[in-house]
Amino acid sequence: MPFPPGGLTDVAARQVGKALGDAERWNVVVENKPGGSANIGAAHVSHAAPDGYTWLAITLSHAANATLFTGKAGYDLLRDLTPVAGLASSPIMVVVNAKSGIRSMEDLARAARAKSLSAGSSGNGTPPHLTLALYQKLTGLKLMHVPYKGGAPSLTDLIGGHLDVVFSNYPESLAHVKSGALRALAITTRERSADLPDVPTVAQAGLPDLIVENFTGVMMPARTPPELVERVGDAIVRQLRQPAMQQSLRQLGFVPQPRGPGEFAAYLKSEVDRWSRIIREANIQVA
Repeated sequence: MPFPPGGLTDVAARQVGKALGDAERWNVVVENKPGGSANIGAAHVSHAAPDGYTWLAITLSHAANATLFTGKAGYDLLRDLTPVAGLASSPIMVVVNAKSGIRSMEDLARAARAKSLSAGSSGNGTPPHLTLALYQKLTGLKLMHVPYKGGAPSLTDLIGGHLDVVFSNYPESLAHVKSGALRALAITTRERSADLPDVPTVAQAGLPDLIVENFTGVMMPARTPPELVERVGDAIVRQLRQPAMQQSLRQLGFVPQPRGPGEFAAYLKSEVDRWSRIIREANIQVA
């Protein structure tokens, strides 16, 4: 797990691990190796023995890192790791303080043209930052990016009136929107959220190319025997299709997306290619 304990990816992975333990009698142990923009844990797994016993949880961050950290990550995502299964995804939500005069994406664009706006994210190179950069590329607007060490502190400052807008991981801001502390302007999905049916999608807000899926998946070291990859991938997909698991993931703010090895490999390659183009065209860089 290339992220700290208690985060959304960590929680989702532990639920899947427990389900596999119960159903397959496998002893799935989650080891957290955070740091280096999620590259430290990924590099560790890429160098592990290809025996099927070491897995890596990945997200959209890794697809972007393939371009952001070219030659510097300590591994090559598509060369040194092999896709096993897709788990789920969560969108990005654009939120403002509930007291803000900005009530829609159109209002946000109008305000950004009139004055300099501060836009928070969970950090440089994270999916919320990438979504903000894509928004600026699509609209031609310039917002002052304020990166934080995680989504929670950015939302705290937004509630405190120290930021104009935050591009947030949906599960992190959902409770604040429901409580009335924040107002959601749009969500980066193709369909509206059942939890927030009044919040438009980015397409409904006039930005159909701003759809972003912060996906979660599993990979193994390259050269892992295909039969082991298939066995683990199929087992994961079976658990993800269980109604109880789907309900549990949805309660966390995820959209279940069970994908086997072949389907997830194609999806991952498409995301790496898509974000490579976006990062280069928008000149996104990390410190």
